Amino acid sequence: MRHTLLFALSLTVFLVACGQSFTDPRDGQAYKIVQIGNLTWFAQNLNYEVDGSVCPEGDSRNCDKYGRLYTWEVAQNVCPEGWLLPDSSDLAKLVVQAGGLAQAGDALKATAGWFKKGNGSDAFGFRALPAGFRSVEGAYDGIGGYAYFWSATETLDGLAYYLFLDFSSKAAGLNAFGKGDFRSVRCIKKP
Repeated sequence: MRHTLLFALSLTVFLVACGQSFTDPRDGQAYKIVQIGNLTWFAQNLNYEVDGSVCPEGDSRNCDKYGRLYTWEVAQNVCPEGWLLPDSSDLAKLVVQAGGLAQAGDALKATAGWFKKGNGSDAFGFRALPAGFRSVEGAYDGIGGYAYFWSATETLDGLAYYLFLDFSSKAAGLNAFGKGDFRSVRCIKKP
């Protein structure tokens, strides 16, 4: 009975429409999508080229694997029509649904692509990959080890919230940092 109840609860939190995808009409790129809770998420990092975006490590080959990195200002309006940048409460709900701060990193990280045995279980089909970031000064860091996903929410002191995943931990973090850095974007479907 206990296992049946846990299975039923997990089905209400995680519903994946297998094989579902969305094609961005702006450039024809197709993105896998996944429903987690009541939100439909891109299951890949956005890879739409605009001013204010760069490829991880400055290498165009990395865009194919990791998607592009965006400043916070550009991230606000870069998702395709019908999609938007999640706010900090959307990211917090994602973390709760993926097991809480202590376990969400493992559940959200892809099963390959993270260095030093940092791969996750990808229990929710979110497929997080470690694209790293680029600082406002132009230095790249963290590819292979860290994933940073912008939220649409600002702090009172002018920073912006993001979701952080680390190769060396099963945990997830909700942090805030300067808006001039370039970080990954995951879009959610407008309600």
